[in-house]
Amino acid sequence: MENMDIRKSHSAVFVIVYMMFLLDNILLTVVVPIIPDYLFAHILNYSAPLESPANYAPASLSPLQRKFETLEEDNGPLGALLASKAFVQLAFTPVVGYLTQILDCSVPLLIGSCNMLIAALLFAFGNSYGILVLARALHGSSSAAVAVSGMCILAKNLPKESRNRLMPLAFGGIALGVLIGYPLGGAAYQLLGKSAPFMLIAFFILISIGLQVYILETSSQKPNGSHLESTYDQWAALLKDKVTVISGLAICICTSTMAILEPCVPMWLLVHMKPRPSKWQLGAVFIPDSMGYFIGSHFAGLLPVQPWRISISAMVLAGLSSCYIPMANTMTQLAIPHFGLGLGVGAVDASLVPLLANFVDNKGSSQYGPVYAFQQAAVAVAYSFGPLLGGQAVEVVGFPWLMRLVGFANLLFCPLLLELENLGGQRKGIFTKGELPSYATLDSLNSFSHPTEE
Repeated sequence: MENMDIRKSHSAVFVIVYMMFLLDNILLTVVVPIIPDYLFAHILNYSAPLESPANYAPASLSPLQRKFETLEEDNGPLGALLASKAFVQLAFTPVVGYLTQILDCSVPLLIGSCNMLIAALLFAFGNSYGILVLARALHGSSSAAVAVSGMCILAKNLPKESRNRLMPLAFGGIALGVLIGYPLGGAAYQLLGKSAPFMLIAFFILISIGLQVYILETSSQKPNGSHLESTYDQWAALLKDKVTVISGLAICICTSTMAILEPCVPMWLLVHMKPRPSKWQLGAVFIPDSMGYFIGSHFAGLLPVQPWRISISAMVLAGLSSCYIPMANTMTQLAIPHFGLGLGVGAVDASLVPLLANFVDNKGSSQYGPVYAFQQAAVAVAYSFGPLLGGQAVEVVGFPWLMRLVGFANLLFCPLLLELENLGGQRKGIFTKGELPSYATLDSLNSFSHPTEE
């Protein structure tokens, strides 16, 4: 009887999804301090003078880097390797959205977890450039599966009244993974070698796979022509609906602020800051936005405020923080807007992601795959093209004006978020007056430990 209670427990499902989000982002960031050095020292036979600018390349420093962060002309192979994940993730996100409709959501999660296990092992034992690129690309496909199917599982299993405080907590696994990954990679690589951190990650992924097989129930149905046609209709409906389009654009624009910032700010600091920042300072400069994202994603859902209000406030905060960054003259001053930017991005995610699940419910559907595939595609677009466009724009308008323009884009988009409130009322409310619960306190996971009897 106890085993059945565990398998039906919403808290167990939440822990599994949180764990995979955590491991996904640890693997994402653990490579940052390892791969550049290993690539140049053991594969490309690259060496640079101690005082060469290449030694200050932020690709080996930032705890939030998603891909090729700087890169100098001779860093092309590193850029291609790190960039492969974001583009593969973008390509696979719609595929996973379709799979969640023809298969149970737990199946893509399990497949993604297995791919992530293989990617971790390839990173651990790969000793050629091609193998490392394959590992990074495989991780991109697994990230798409974990992100989309994980949010679908939470939307389906968590009680509707608990989503707005519990789904944002899952994003805490993203920020926590970022915070753990960078120091874990650096310390383990220096003390134990390249394979050690990836083997540790592979071990915990294996544990998660075992929990998924034991706890998550799976079912599937064979796709047919009418089902495929229905899928196309659902995607077309999403692209025509103001709620999903505005939410997706808000997530994309806000996330792009951080994506554009990351490759540009370290080199700007080397030129702008006097005295020139040290290596550890260039890496530490990204810690405040990770902490801000952690706090925003965890606690924005606990506020007794409607999601559209939170998202507007968060985008205003992100926009103002972006405009303030070029005004900073010291590393301490820079930490304040960095924290505000991370807090804003985390709050936008925490407010809009549960809103999308409620929107699907109000449509009378239980198919969350397409809407979360759309949301993840927005994030992937930001991290795929943000650094590319940002790098080109810096050469045209300069870093200060680039950050101001990005900040203005966030501020100018805010009025469109009012449509979420207006359309919510027309659709009988994603949150209507009197229905928004107060989450001033979070008792425990007991509020969703036992499923409602049907």
